[in-house]
Amino acid sequence: MTDQEVAAVFERLPALVNGDVPLVRRGRYLTTAFLIGAGALPVLVAVREGAIVDVAVSPPPMRSWRFAVRAGADAWRRFWQAVPEPGYHDLLAMTRFGAARIEGDLHPLMANLRYVKEVLEAPRRAGAGGGDGA
Repeated sequence: MTDQEVAAVFERLPALVNGDVPLVRRGRYLTTAFLIGAGALPVLVAVREGAIVDVAVSPPPMRSWRFAVRAGADAWRRFWQAVPEPGYHDLLAMTRFGAARIEGDLHPLMANLRYVKEVLEAPRRAGAGGGDGA
């Protein structure tokens, strides 16, 4: 999976997340923008009260964000497999084993950790990440 293919999966987050009423409700106290590193491509995700309102691949310079989650294309592919291998099954596991890193203001991330994890896992649940579990 290339960086562009990973970014294309992230571009589908509004459709994957906003239709999940319990997930949007879980994130109802979160209004922020966060950055996802899709390999070398930045993807800016804007959230308003739990709904994804914008996803911008390679946003213009100087766009602000509160926290960032960065991982290579292969790490995201492994993360989105139907049954991820150990170390790729969870966002924090990926950081612990060096496949991902988190930067910026950790408060909004940690205060809404379950929501953010489920947003990033949405392609896995939808089978949209191209992972086959093998």
